[in-house]
Order: sequence, then structure tokens, then C-alpha cells
Amino acid sequence: MQSFDEFNISNQLQNAITDLGFETPTPIQVEAFPVVASGKDIVGIAQTGTGKTLAYMLPILQQLSFSKQIQPRVLVLVPTRELVVQVVEEIEKFAKYSSVRVIGVYGGVNMNRQKEEVAQGCDIVVATPGRLYDLVLSRALQLKSVKKLVIDEVDVMLDLGFRFQLTNIFDLLPERRQNIMFSATMTDEIDALIQDFFLNTEKISVAVSGTPLDTISQQAMAVPNFYSKVNLLLHILQDKELYDKVLVFVSNKKNADLIFELLAARFADEICVIHSNKSQNYRLRSIKQFDEGTNRILVTTDVMARGLDLNEISHVINFDTPSFPENYMHRIGRTGRAEKEGNSLLLYTEKETNAKEAIERLMEYKIPLLAWPSEVSVSKELTSEEQPKLTEPNNPIKRNVDTEAGSGFHEKKEKNKQVNQGGSYKRIIKKKYKKPKTKGDKNYNKRNKKK
Repeated sequence: MQSFDEFNISNQLQNAITDLGFETPTPIQVEAFPVVASGKDIVGIAQTGTGKTLAYMLPILQQLSFSKQIQPRVLVLVPTRELVVQVVEEIEKFAKYSSVRVIGVYGGVNMNRQKEEVAQGCDIVVATPGRLYDLVLSRALQLKSVKKLVIDEVDVMLDLGFRFQLTNIFDLLPERRQNIMFSATMTDEIDALIQDFFLNTEKISVAVSGTPLDTISQQAMAVPNFYSKVNLLLHILQDKELYDKVLVFVSNKKNADLIFELLAARFADEICVIHSNKSQNYRLRSIKQFDEGTNRILVTTDVMARGLDLNEISHVINFDTPSFPENYMHRIGRTGRAEKEGNSLLLYTEKETNAKEAIERLMEYKIPLLAWPSEVSVSKELTSEEQPKLTEPNNPIKRNVDTEAGSGFHEKKEKNKQVNQGGSYKRIIKKKYKKPKTKGDKNYNKRNKKK
């Protein structure tokens, strides 16, 4: 397909797409448009950075007629607060010349303001599952008018443990609705969700599950320990021309703060950090500064790997190798977007080798290895997790269960072998004073006594 004209969309949508500079639809947009427009349930699998948001939203907006009703007709569920903000902004761009009303709701901010916005009426609600459920329980929002349910990044939703909340939301929605799900990977959890809750779901896949974009150049490097990784980062990030916009992924909040402090000593005005313990305003401000180029380096946990579309990230550095291979796919998908070149570097220790091999099995691709730079020193400092655990093989206090008992060993006395049978009430009082079982026969207890 050469242009969006063949979709036969309205002039309002066509003008908005032209303003955004989109000329040719991506493969997932071509495949998904007729299926979503038909009203069938759909699961779409495509790599990150291929325009999945427009793939499901374009046919929805085409069919969404003007209405003054208060309650929403389209519900879009996403895993993170930042993704809510991004999807709302994208829908507003697509619906620039139409009268569609869209609202985003998420946790971490005052719910009363969101209640006021919802009360004014909307056509589309973009939400995280937790805050949506809170608004429904408080009767500020009703879902009885929802005709289309979209679950974006559904694999991430299930990885983050949202299945229970999703099933609760399904119970609040009308049975007759269209279910639209999009993901970068097809997992067993998604299959189970489809089997349990949906019927005759059509699957569309424009790439094998777990296939990275061809525009991403991947490399890996074996590193001895945590502080050696820090030394390597300090070295390579000095090249500001090559590493002009870098996203550094770490496994947890503690490491994110530590790496930020260590790198900030040299790159104080160029670095920011994001994780779930940061306030919502801080997170949004950091994303904006990084996206606009005010900050060159952003250290983050996997909260930033969930579908966010940031401008021209040159490098994604995996400081820690993710335990789940799918998370690696989401991480590196932040670069190489919109057919632009991107680079990914995976740092792994000996303990992380198995996780690296699992990623390679998922992609069916062997990541090329880089040699350790001779000018970078290998640190001897170890974190508490990396330090060897102390053992006491000759501790005289702890008896080895495999050794025979010595002469000082003796069996417990009979009174000390008694098993705890509970309190005296249950064992004696209740048995003595419980109500006799007559079953209508007055002589029942007398006969049992004689026996």
C-alpha cells in the first residue's frame, strides 16, 4: 500500500496524518485496519516502533461519530502512567480536526481532579488499570457504554501482574464489545487470557514474536562486576558526539539511584533518573528534558521500556541483563524507531550469562561480542550481592547431619517427646461439656455409654 488514501478515511483524519508527516502506512497498520474496522476481536503482534498506536486508533476514530454523551465509548488500557500521557497526546494529534474528546487517568496524582474531568464527558478514556478501577468503584466513571476495549502492551500488562485487575475490569464492561490487543511479543499468558475471556480472536503478526527491528545494531560485552560496568559507562559516555542521546536500563530502583550518583559526578548537567519511587511530576519533567535534548543521559528501570516513543535515541545500554527476554525486546525497542538507525549494548556478568542466552534464543540471533577496552580499568570493588558468602565448615556449634552422634548424645525423655495438641479447652473442656448428640432418640447417649 502506497499511501493512507487507500484506507478510505475521512478528510479530517487524512489532514491530521498529513500534518504529522506520515506518508506510507506500516505493515501492522495495513494488516490491522480492516480487521479492527470489521469489529472482530484482534491480537496484533509487531515490533516496537512500528506505529501500533495508529494501527488500532485510526479505524476506531474513523468509526467514532459525534456524540454528547457523558460516558466513554472507547477504553484504552496501558501499563504505565507515562504511556497514558503519550497515548493521549497521540490521539489528540490524530483527532486534531475532529470533535473527539479524550481523557487520560492514572495513579500518583489527585483523583478528585480526574473525577471532575470525567464528569464533563469524554469519548475515549486512556487509563492504567488501578486508577480506572478506583474511578469506577467511586461511581465517578461508568463503563456500560464502552463498545471497544483496547489493551496496549498486553504482554507487559501480564508481566507486571495486572491480570487480576484486568479480569475485574472485564466484569464491569458490557459483554458485547470489541476486544483489541497489541503487543511486541506473543506469550503463553496472552494465549491463556484469550482462551479464558475472548471468542474467535483473529491474530495478526507482521513479524515473528521476539524479532527486533532491522534498524537496531546490537552488541554485547562480558564485564566482571558492577563497578567495572560503571567504569565502562564513564569511559564511553565521554564521546558526546557518538553517544548523543543514551537510555541506560537497570534492573531495580536501588541500582538506578546508585548509578545516577556515580555518573552525575562527571556528567552532572547531562543526566537524569526515573523510577517508580519518583513523583509523577518529576518523572514527566525528566522525560520531557531527555526528549527535548536538555539531558543527554537517562538512567531508568523498566518503567521506561513500556511503549514510550522518544525522539531519536542513539543508544540503549542494558546495564543489567533482564531476567525476562521479552523485557530486552521492549528496552532496545526505544531506539531505531521510525526506520532510523539505533544501537544497543548489553553488559553481562558471568551470573547473567544464562539470561543473555535466553534472549538470544528468543530472537534466534547471536549478539556480536565486543572486547573489553584496554584503557578501562577493571574494578576490584564488589557490591554486597557480588561478595562471596562466608561459610563455616568447622563450626563446633553446628552439627553436621551426616555425622554420627557422639557419646554425649542421648534421646529425649518420654515427657519431652509429647506432641503439642493445642490448648486444654479443645482437648478436655469441650469434650467434657459438649452438647450430647441425641438425634431425636433420648436413649442414644445411654446406649453409647453401655457400649
